[in-house]
Amino acid sequence: MKKIFLLPFVILFTTIFFAQEDIDDLPLEDVVESKIEQPLPTANWESSYKEALNKSKKEKKPVLIYFTGSDWCGPCKVLDKKLFHSEKFKNIADKELILYEADNPRNKDLVEAKRLKETYDLIRKYHVKSYPTLVFVNHRGRMIGYKKGLILTEYYYPFINSVIENY
Repeated sequence: MKKIFLLPFVILFTTIFFAQEDIDDLPLEDVVESKIEQPLPTANWESSYKEALNKSKKEKKPVLIYFTGSDWCGPCKVLDKKLFHSEKFKNIADKELILYEADNPRNKDLVEAKRLKETYDLIRKYHVKSYPTLVFVNHRGRMIGYKKGLILTEYYYPFINSVIENY
């Protein structure tokens, strides 16, 4: 009985003892990188749909409308982090796109009332039924591309590039 009682403590002790890694044995880069979180690249998002369309007309670029539920949609959070905060997307967006985020959060205090109304109008106009949804429009608001749901991040780039090339 004593052996059974001591066995968990022996396992726990050996696991703790052998699992420890001395920080002095690690390269300096690993220690520094683990402590300092690098800021994510951020693309430039327009503050209103009307501004996005005006800028689109002026710069002759398509508008990407990103429909999201920022505080409740898990796939939206993944897409936001892995696509929209990547250096690759930022480079494409800065050169080729006008961006507008249509956020429909559960906590309505996260978005000002005017912008929330604008989001609801866009949801009806483009028949958005699920999140995340990407809608590409021209400077007149006519839809030129549509993709809904979350897929692997790398699969978005050919779609985005085809919209840009056909614009």
